[in-house]
Amino acid sequence: MQVVDSHQHFWNYNPVRDSWITEDMQVIRRDFLPENLLPELRANGIDACVAVQADQSEEQNNFLLEHADTHDFIQGVVGWIDFESLHVEERLAHYSRYKKMKGFRHVLQGEPQRDFMLRKDFKRGIGLLRQFNFTYDLLVFTDQLRYTTDFVAAFPDQPFVLDHIAKPNIKEHKIGQWEKDIKALAKHENVLCKISGLVTEADWQNWKYADIAPYLDVVVEAFGVKRIMYGSDWPVCLVAGSYEKVFGLVKEYFSSFTPDEQALFFHANATKFYRL
Repeated sequence: MQVVDSHQHFWNYNPVRDSWITEDMQVIRRDFLPENLLPELRANGIDACVAVQADQSEEQNNFLLEHADTHDFIQGVVGWIDFESLHVEERLAHYSRYKKMKGFRHVLQGEPQRDFMLRKDFKRGIGLLRQFNFTYDLLVFTDQLRYTTDFVAAFPDQPFVLDHIAKPNIKEHKIGQWEKDIKALAKHENVLCKISGLVTEADWQNWKYADIAPYLDVVVEAFGVKRIMYGSDWPVCLVAGSYEKVFGLVKEYFSSFTPDEQALFFHANATKFYRL
Protein backbone atom coordinates (compact mmCIF):
# COMPACT_ATOMS: atom_id res chain seq x y z
CA MET A 1 0.00 0.00 0.00
CA GLN A 2 1.20 3.50 -0.84
CA VAL A 3 1.71 5.90 2.07
CA VAL A 4 2.13 9.68 2.06
CA ASP A 5 3.28 11.48 5.20
CA SER A 6 1.32 14.73 4.82
CA HIS A 7 3.08 16.64 7.60
CA GLN A 8 6.75 16.88 8.56
CA HIS A 9 9.39 19.58 8.97
CA PHE A 10 13.00 20.36 8.10
CA TRP A 11 15.21 22.97 9.71
CA ASN A 12 18.76 24.05 10.45
CA TYR A 13 18.41 24.61 14.18
CA ASN A 14 18.71 28.23 15.29
CA PRO A 15 18.24 28.78 19.07
CA VAL A 16 16.91 32.31 18.65
CA ARG A 17 14.49 31.68 15.78
CA ASP A 18 13.47 28.27 17.15
CA SER A 19 12.86 29.41 20.72
CA TRP A 20 9.59 27.40 20.67
CA ILE A 21 11.81 24.32 21.11
CA THR A 22 11.94 24.43 24.90
CA GLU A 23 14.39 22.82 27.34
CA ASP A 24 12.26 19.69 27.70
CA MET A 25 12.44 19.20 23.90
CA GLN A 26 16.25 18.84 23.86
CA VAL A 27 16.02 15.85 21.51
CA ILE A 28 14.98 18.12 18.61
CA ARG A 29 17.45 20.94 19.29
CA ARG A 30 19.52 20.08 16.22
CA ASP A 31 19.33 20.11 12.43
CA PHE A 32 16.74 17.92 10.69
CA LEU A 33 17.22 17.52 6.96
CA PRO A 34 15.97 15.23 4.17
CA GLU A 35 18.87 12.81 4.70
CA ASN A 36 17.69 12.36 8.31
CA LEU A 37 14.10 11.64 7.31
CA LEU A 38 14.65 9.35 4.32
CA PRO A 39 15.85 6.31 6.36
CA GLU A 40 12.75 6.65 8.60
CA LEU A 41 10.43 6.73 5.59
CA ARG A 42 12.14 3.73 3.99
CA ALA A 43 12.11 1.71 7.22
CA ASN A 44 8.35 2.29 7.58
CA GLY A 45 7.40 1.77 3.93
CA ILE A 46 6.45 5.39 3.28
CA ASP A 47 6.72 6.67 -0.29
CA ALA A 48 6.49 10.46 -0.09
CA CYS A 49 6.02 13.42 2.21
CA VAL A 50 4.85 17.02 2.41
CA ALA A 51 7.27 19.48 4.06
CA VAL A 52 5.51 22.11 6.18
CA GLN A 53 6.92 25.46 7.32
CA ALA A 54 8.25 25.70 10.87
CA ASP A 55 9.36 29.32 10.60
CA GLN A 56 7.28 32.27 9.39
CA SER A 57 9.59 33.59 6.71
CA GLU A 58 9.97 33.42 2.96
CA GLU A 59 13.57 32.34 3.59
CA GLN A 60 12.22 29.06 4.85
CA ASN A 61 9.97 28.72 1.79
CA ASN A 62 13.11 28.88 -0.34
CA PHE A 63 14.93 26.43 1.97
CA LEU A 64 12.09 23.89 1.67
CA LEU A 65 11.66 24.36 -2.09
CA GLU A 66 15.40 23.83 -2.64
CA HIS A 67 15.25 20.52 -0.75
CA ALA A 68 12.08 19.50 -2.61
CA ASP A 69 13.87 20.26 -5.87
CA THR A 70 16.67 17.85 -5.09
CA HIS A 71 14.69 15.07 -3.35
CA ASP A 72 11.87 13.36 -5.26
CA PHE A 73 10.28 11.95 -2.09
CA ILE A 74 9.41 15.51 -0.96
CA GLN A 75 6.36 15.90 -3.18
CA GLY A 76 4.91 19.11 -1.74
CA VAL A 77 5.71 22.16 0.35
CA VAL A 78 3.40 24.16 2.63
CA GLY A 79 5.00 27.58 3.06
CA TRP A 80 4.28 30.92 4.68
CA ILE A 81 3.52 34.40 3.37
CA ASP A 82 2.28 37.54 5.07
CA PHE A 83 -1.43 37.40 4.26
CA GLU A 84 -1.95 40.92 5.59
CA SER A 85 0.63 42.43 3.24
CA LEU A 86 -0.46 44.73 0.41
CA HIS A 87 1.78 42.58 -1.81
CA VAL A 88 0.15 39.22 -1.01
CA GLU A 89 -1.21 38.70 -4.53
CA GLU A 90 2.22 39.34 -6.01
CA ARG A 91 3.80 36.80 -3.61
CA LEU A 92 1.16 34.17 -4.44
CA ALA A 93 1.81 34.72 -8.15
CA HIS A 94 5.54 34.29 -7.49
CA TYR A 95 5.08 30.97 -5.65
CA SER A 96 2.59 29.68 -8.22
CA ARG A 97 5.60 29.22 -10.51
CA TYR A 98 6.95 26.48 -8.23
CA LYS A 99 5.34 23.15 -8.99
CA LYS A 100 5.95 21.72 -5.51
CA MET A 101 4.57 24.74 -3.60
CA LYS A 102 1.12 23.44 -2.70
CA GLY A 103 -0.21 25.79 -0.04
CA PHE A 104 0.44 27.98 2.98
CA ARG A 105 -0.16 28.30 6.70
CA HIS A 106 0.21 30.83 9.49
CA VAL A 107 1.02 29.91 13.10
CA LEU A 108 -2.39 31.02 14.34
CA GLN A 109 -1.96 29.00 17.55
CA GLY A 110 0.80 31.41 18.62
CA GLU A 111 -1.08 34.66 18.02
CA PRO A 112 -2.06 36.59 21.20
CA GLN A 113 -5.27 37.64 19.41
CA ARG A 114 -7.11 34.31 19.47
CA ASP A 115 -9.47 35.23 16.61
CA PHE A 116 -6.58 36.51 14.45
CA MET A 117 -7.94 34.54 11.46
CA LEU A 118 -11.03 36.79 11.44
CA ARG A 119 -9.03 40.00 10.88
CA LYS A 120 -10.18 41.79 7.75
CA ASP A 121 -6.76 42.04 6.11
CA PHE A 122 -5.92 38.42 6.86
CA LYS A 123 -9.18 37.27 5.28
CA ARG A 124 -8.53 39.45 2.26
CA GLY A 125 -5.26 37.59 1.71
CA ILE A 126 -6.85 34.17 2.23
CA GLY A 127 -9.49 35.08 -0.34
CA LEU A 128 -6.77 35.20 -3.02
CA LEU A 129 -5.56 31.62 -2.52
CA ARG A 130 -8.23 30.01 -4.68
CA GLN A 131 -7.27 31.79 -7.89
CA PHE A 132 -3.77 30.30 -7.58
CA ASN A 133 -5.07 26.83 -6.62
CA PHE A 134 -3.33 26.88 -3.22
CA THR A 135 -4.45 25.01 -0.09
CA TYR A 136 -4.41 26.36 3.47
CA ASP A 137 -3.31 24.51 6.64
CA LEU A 138 -5.14 25.52 9.82
CA LEU A 139 -2.75 25.49 12.79
CA VAL A 140 -4.87 26.30 15.84
CA PHE A 141 -5.34 25.30 19.45
CA THR A 142 -8.66 24.00 20.73
CA ASP A 143 -9.67 27.41 22.17
CA GLN A 144 -9.59 28.80 18.59
CA LEU A 145 -11.82 26.19 16.98
CA ARG A 146 -15.01 28.23 17.21
CA TYR A 147 -13.34 31.17 15.44
CA THR A 148 -11.90 28.75 12.89
CA THR A 149 -15.39 27.51 12.07
CA ASP A 150 -16.54 31.07 11.38
CA PHE A 151 -13.41 31.61 9.31
CA VAL A 152 -13.81 28.61 6.99
CA ALA A 153 -17.51 29.42 6.55
CA ALA A 154 -16.44 32.63 4.79
CA PHE A 155 -14.52 30.63 2.13
CA PRO A 156 -16.70 27.66 1.10
CA ASP A 157 -14.66 26.99 -2.06
CA GLN A 158 -11.21 27.15 -0.41
CA PRO A 159 -9.60 23.79 0.47
CA PHE A 160 -8.54 23.77 4.15
CA VAL A 161 -6.92 21.10 6.30
CA LEU A 162 -6.83 21.16 10.10
CA ASP A 163 -3.37 20.32 11.48
CA HIS A 164 -2.91 17.99 14.48
CA ILE A 165 -6.68 17.66 15.15
CA ALA A 166 -6.40 21.11 16.83
CA LYS A 167 -4.18 19.78 19.64
CA PRO A 168 -6.68 18.57 22.26
CA ASN A 169 -5.43 17.98 25.81
CA ILE A 170 -4.88 14.23 25.52
CA LYS A 171 -2.59 14.17 28.55
CA GLU A 172 -5.47 15.13 30.85
CA HIS A 173 -8.08 13.21 28.81
CA LYS A 174 -10.07 16.38 28.09
CA ILE A 175 -12.44 15.75 25.21
CA GLY A 176 -15.90 17.32 25.70
CA GLN A 177 -15.65 20.88 24.38
CA TRP A 178 -13.05 19.91 21.78
CA GLU A 179 -15.39 17.19 20.46
CA LYS A 180 -18.30 19.66 20.10
CA ASP A 181 -16.12 22.18 18.30
CA ILE A 182 -14.56 19.56 16.00
CA LYS A 183 -18.01 18.36 14.95
CA ALA A 184 -19.06 21.95 14.17
CA LEU A 185 -15.94 22.53 12.06
CA ALA A 186 -16.33 19.21 10.24
CA LYS A 187 -19.77 20.25 8.95
CA HIS A 188 -17.86 22.39 6.43
CA GLU A 189 -17.05 19.94 3.67
CA ASN A 190 -14.14 21.99 2.32
CA VAL A 191 -12.21 21.19 5.52
CA LEU A 192 -10.08 18.06 5.90
CA CYS A 193 -8.18 16.90 9.00
CA LYS A 194 -4.63 15.67 9.51
CA ILE A 195 -4.33 12.87 12.02
CA SER A 196 -0.96 14.09 13.20
CA GLY A 197 0.76 15.56 16.25
CA LEU A 198 -1.18 13.34 18.65
CA VAL A 199 1.62 11.95 20.82
CA THR A 200 2.96 15.42 21.61
CA GLU A 201 -0.38 16.31 23.24
CA ALA A 202 -0.33 13.12 25.34
CA ASP A 203 1.95 12.19 28.25
CA TRP A 204 5.28 12.11 26.39
CA GLN A 205 6.85 9.34 28.47
CA ASN A 206 3.82 7.20 29.27
CA TRP A 207 1.19 7.56 26.52
CA LYS A 208 -0.52 4.45 25.27
CA TYR A 209 -2.88 3.58 22.43
CA ALA A 210 -5.94 3.67 24.70
CA ASP A 211 -5.24 7.33 25.58
CA ILE A 212 -5.39 8.43 21.95
CA ALA A 213 -7.99 6.16 20.33
CA PRO A 214 -11.04 8.12 21.68
CA TYR A 215 -9.79 11.27 19.88
CA LEU A 216 -9.35 9.31 16.67
CA ASP A 217 -12.92 8.00 17.03
CA VAL A 218 -14.25 11.58 17.17
CA VAL A 219 -12.26 12.82 14.17
CA VAL A 220 -13.01 9.82 11.95
CA GLU A 221 -16.72 10.01 12.76
CA ALA A 222 -16.86 13.79 12.24
CA PHE A 223 -14.85 14.05 9.02
CA GLY A 224 -15.39 10.59 7.51
CA VAL A 225 -12.75 8.53 5.70
CA LYS A 226 -12.64 10.81 2.65
CA ARG A 227 -11.48 13.86 4.63
CA ILE A 228 -8.67 12.58 6.87
CA MET A 229 -4.97 12.05 6.17
CA TYR A 230 -1.87 10.69 7.90
CA GLY A 231 0.90 12.99 9.15
CA SER A 232 3.84 12.15 11.40
CA ASP A 233 4.78 15.66 12.56
CA TRP A 234 8.42 14.47 12.42
CA PRO A 235 10.75 15.54 13.98
CA VAL A 236 8.53 17.20 16.63
CA CYS A 237 7.01 13.77 17.36
CA LEU A 238 10.43 12.55 18.55
CA VAL A 239 9.87 14.26 21.91
CA ALA A 240 7.27 11.56 22.61
CA GLY A 241 8.52 8.54 20.69
CA SER A 242 10.09 7.21 17.50
CA TYR A 243 8.73 7.61 13.98
CA GLU A 244 7.92 3.90 14.05
CA LYS A 245 5.81 4.25 17.22
CA VAL A 246 3.87 7.22 15.78
CA PHE A 247 3.17 5.39 12.53
CA GLY A 248 2.38 2.19 14.42
CA LEU A 249 -0.33 4.01 16.38
CA VAL A 250 -2.34 4.87 13.25
CA LYS A 251 -1.59 1.53 11.59
CA GLU A 252 -3.12 -0.20 14.59
CA TYR A 253 -6.17 2.09 14.64
CA PHE A 254 -6.91 1.72 10.92
CA SER A 255 -6.11 -2.01 10.71
CA SER A 256 -9.82 -2.91 10.98
CA PHE A 257 -10.81 -0.53 8.13
CA THR A 258 -11.30 -1.84 4.59
CA PRO A 259 -8.37 -1.69 2.13
CA ASP A 260 -10.16 1.11 0.25
CA GLU A 261 -10.67 3.13 3.45
CA GLN A 262 -7.04 2.64 4.44
CA ALA A 263 -5.90 3.78 0.99
CA LEU A 264 -7.90 7.01 1.38
CA PHE A 265 -6.36 7.78 4.77
CA PHE A 266 -2.79 6.74 4.04
CA HIS A 267 -2.33 8.35 0.65
CA ALA A 268 -5.28 9.13 -1.63
CA ASN A 269 -6.79 12.02 0.36
CA ALA A 270 -3.43 13.79 0.78
CA THR A 271 -2.54 13.18 -2.86
CA LYS A 272 -5.80 14.72 -4.03
CA PHE A 273 -5.80 17.62 -1.54
CA TYR A 274 -2.22 18.70 -2.25
CA ARG A 275 -2.24 17.66 -5.95
CA LEU A 276 0.86 15.51 -5.43
